[in-house]
Amino acid sequence: MFNVKRVLKYLTLTLAILVAVLSFSPAVALAEEDYLYLGGFPAGFVLNTTTVEVVGICDVVTSDGVSSPAKDAGIAAGDIIESINGISVNAATDINKIIATANDRCEVEVIREGESLKLTVTPAKELVSGGKRLGILVKDSISGIGTVTYIDPVNRKFASLGHPVTNLKNEFVEINSGTIFGSLIYDVKKGVRGTPGELKGAFESGTLIGEAKVNCDCGVYGTLNSGFDCSNLLKISKASLNEAQMGTAYIYSTIYGKEPEKYEISIVKVDKNNKDNRNFVIKVEDERLLDKTGGIVQGMSGSPIVQNGKLIGAVTHVYSIIWIPAMAIRHI
Repeated sequence: MFNVKRVLKYLTLTLAILVAVLSFSPAVALAEEDYLYLGGFPAGFVLNTTTVEVVGICDVVTSDGVSSPAKDAGIAAGDIIESINGISVNAATDINKIIATANDRCEVEVIREGESLKLTVTPAKELVSGGKRLGILVKDSISGIGTVTYIDPVNRKFASLGHPVTNLKNEFVEINSGTIFGSLIYDVKKGVRGTPGELKGAFESGTLIGEAKVNCDCGVYGTLNSGFDCSNLLKISKASLNEAQMGTAYIYSTIYGKEPEKYEISIVKVDKNNKDNRNFVIKVEDERLLDKTGGIVQGMSGSPIVQNGKLIGAVTHVYSIIWIPAMAIRHI
């Protein structure tokens, strides 16, 4: 997904593209002080999207038997619910609120393959709850594992991922909020030529890192939780893009547990004028990392890059992070 003029179409064992987020993104105002806290630790992301997508059609059990209002109306999996009776739908809970007070028939506007369709649906009264149902399964959030890049201790901000969150169609996802949790990496699927590996992690719901505010080209940015402890993190100076050079550098990443480790890499190409802020190509040199992961794998996106003692960028790679949409599927 992330490249220099898309020169890499597949992940090799040793190469990755990384973004110089530390020509820093305007999405977050950084402190004037000359240091940040270095990340490299894993995080679990639950991001609330601005769209409500139908992921399945289901039956509604009523006093008169089983019905499927959505199926009868022509609603299909993959449809985006734009509005009901002219009222915008931005979250799954909006649907229940609208149909609860609606008349017997509802006009549902959906977006299907880029086109707007208006469908008439007659909600069914569910036997058990007595509530009105359309007979759809929807989601309005996505989740996944990634890496925190840095923390701005003065403004209490964080940066992560190093690339935008996209859906399974590799389309940019608009978010309106989100929660970032601590995460524990318990296994790694090693990458092989042509097939990316993957870190396997579990969310620690009791460890809150912060709230997501922005999903942009340089990653997910947000506000740090007031209770998050930075005392064990490494203080580091931030570099300008002009300070980056070909040669030895290091990434900090977590491939097991919660604590990041330092791995040697080489910067083999610098493209300071890349308009998409995709400025480096790196080669993994550290045999420990190559032995365990085969190179850069999914979940390592956002791992900070350090050269000459300064933070200069964040790792990403040409494959999309796989975001799992099963976190908040609701029966409506």
